[in-house]
Amino acid sequence: MALIKWTSLLATALLLSPLALGQEPAEQVQAHEVVEEATRDVLSVVQEAKTYAEQDPERYYNEIQTLLDPVVDFRGFARSVMGPYASSERYRSLDEAGKAQLRDQLDRFTEVMRLGLVRTYSKGLLAFGGSRIEVLVPESGSLNGSRVTVKQLVFSDEPDPYELLYQMGRDKSGDWKLRNIIIENVNLGEIYRSQFEASARKNGGDLDSVIETWTTVEVEA
Repeated sequence: MALIKWTSLLATALLLSPLALGQEPAEQVQAHEVVEEATRDVLSVVQEAKTYAEQDPERYYNEIQTLLDPVVDFRGFARSVMGPYASSERYRSLDEAGKAQLRDQLDRFTEVMRLGLVRTYSKGLLAFGGSRIEVLVPESGSLNGSRVTVKQLVFSDEPDPYELLYQMGRDKSGDWKLRNIIIENVNLGEIYRSQFEASARKNGGDLDSVIETWTTVEVEA
């Protein structure tokens, strides 16, 4: 799959995620239903942004960020990307100063990931065409659980649709949060975890250096 096509798909997954899940009580709205509604809403924002994004990209990024912040578990995603460096086991092994340092590192990396993901793939979404999108209803047994995977099919001029999987879970308030994305069997969380671990090895375990030099890469499937 060409990089530009895959980037556009990843942009679709990141930015057409269940943006409205926090707007109504969780028990009244199923994840797949909200994905359908959010797809329409976000594409509307993107369509409008095509008239001004080149001149005022910050406005576009901010509008997308405002939609994502309430429903994407950026902190949980960042912690997962940090892998063993931010594990509960490692945290418990540290003294109080070390624990405070790790919390600060997680806070800073969360913000780096948050800004990087939205900026990188907002650009890809601007190139997204008028493809047909279909959201499938999850199996009935998973609808009332604390975790659910929502499958979305993106149809293009290719013979078969592209498959996007949204891995979501409820937070302590019962609201759905997007936890991870898998596109065409490419696990976004695992890709970035490998990138983080490679950078940590290169920097001799210096997490501050990893965070300061982090770049959200465009991954090619």
